[in-house]
Amino acid sequence: MPPKSASNLRVRPLETGPAKCEFTGRPVNELFEEYHKTKSPRLRNYLWETYRYLVRYTAERIYSRLPDEVDVNDLVQAGQFGLMEALDKFEPQYGVKFETFCAQRINGAIIDELRAMDPVPRLVRSRTAKVVHAVDQFKMKNGRPPTADEVAECLGVTGEEREKIERDGKPALTVSLSRKAFNSDGNKEVTEIDVIRDESQSDPMQDTQRRDVKEIITKGLSRAERLIVVLYYYEEMTMKEIGATLDLSESRVSQMHSQILARLKSQMQFRTRELEEAAS
Repeated sequence: MPPKSASNLRVRPLETGPAKCEFTGRPVNELFEEYHKTKSPRLRNYLWETYRYLVRYTAERIYSRLPDEVDVNDLVQAGQFGLMEALDKFEPQYGVKFETFCAQRINGAIIDELRAMDPVPRLVRSRTAKVVHAVDQFKMKNGRPPTADEVAECLGVTGEEREKIERDGKPALTVSLSRKAFNSDGNKEVTEIDVIRDESQSDPMQDTQRRDVKEIITKGLSRAERLIVVLYYYEEMTMKEIGATLDLSESRVSQMHSQILARLKSQMQFRTRELEEAAS
């Protein structure tokens, strides 16, 4: 358990702390008073080694609430500056525990680092928080989500200003492909580059299944009926565009499409009964 600090407490090194030296066993306040007078690098390093566990503890506590793309080592490095600042500015005569004073400095240094890493300005974050608060208050009062105009009215801004606040609060973020995507059952860590989808490549299995389904659906249809199915479901053309392609009216294409669906439904029901009878 880390040593507690008090005016008459004597510093004892942690198991992973500094080695025994001439400062070991001396009162904490006495060490700080000597450091402020002499600015001894050796004493400063001793105090830093003694209390650096607070940096790791604070960094990991904050990191547990952050996304994976944040590196805990960056937080630790920022916290080190907070620790060094605390060593220089701590005044034991006020009766405050160094751990309490130091923890605030470390926490503040880490928060400043996170703000510097945030691509969204603090003003935008504040405005976005006001939007969220207004939406929550409206839901509690009216029992339903507000419309865009109602949100603008609650905030006292115009519709354009509300859109700008929401747009600024959703910036495009850069994500590292080496970031962990999820935990796997094995020892290998699955990163984003392992699961990212390549839209330029097609899956041969899906292509084969797609071709087989097309053959099953269009089997037994006339040429015009087959073209309607292919153009509508595979080429994603509208009824009007299909009619212009086949030299038919839009209403005729729609009628033929309904007839095709009714026939396919009947065939599927018949096929399902055959499979059930074969299984029994």
